[in-house]
Amino acid sequence: MKFGVVTFPGSNCDEDMVYVLQDIMGQKVERLWHKDTDLKGVDFVVLPGGFSFGDYLRSGAIAKLSPIMGEVINHANKGGYVMGICNGFQILTESGLLDGALLHNNNQKFICKNVFLKSVSTSAPITKGLSEDKAYKIPIAHGEGRFYAAEDVLKKIEDNDQILFKYCSEDGSINDIDNPNGALLNIAGITNAGKNVFGMMPHPERAADRFLANEDGKAILESLLKYC
Repeated sequence: MKFGVVTFPGSNCDEDMVYVLQDIMGQKVERLWHKDTDLKGVDFVVLPGGFSFGDYLRSGAIAKLSPIMGEVINHANKGGYVMGICNGFQILTESGLLDGALLHNNNQKFICKNVFLKSVSTSAPITKGLSEDKAYKIPIAHGEGRFYAAEDVLKKIEDNDQILFKYCSEDGSINDIDNPNGALLNIAGITNAGKNVFGMMPHPERAADRFLANEDGKAILESLLKYC
């Protein structure tokens, strides 16, 4: 599979993602600039974490206007795969490719730490290969990660099996104490109805190298490669 990693002004996780996909996962990777209007034949587009355009207005609100996003939206609407991590997730919600919004953390502080995730969806490629009994340790680093959606949208997401991950404890229990940002239903990631667009706040690319003593994020990427 050929991946394209987009860099916006303010992206800071793009090279991490390129390294993991290319050097650890052994995939072909194209670096895409936000002003490009050509996806260079990639099968899978990744919008990485960072602070695109300094997070002015709202996180992702300016990045959605970058020329490349028109191509990303067309790619997704045709069934092509797209994944947004952290700021990339924010860009996907701002672009309308994913439901809901990412609001300021309920403590109004930037949070950078390891959290635990439980996979929820059994039909999305990104979670299909994961164990429902395991809590995956993945780092977060965000100030606006609190997932919010109107009640009817939230019900639709639940009914359509679109919740990818929920924040949980180390033993896998889902509760308010282990919800780092106040996200509704402890939601850490969702997919669209077509199960080809994925967004998550935690950073699997920061937990995919054996030298970091944590490869839980690699399992998430391996699931994508197996089922996409």
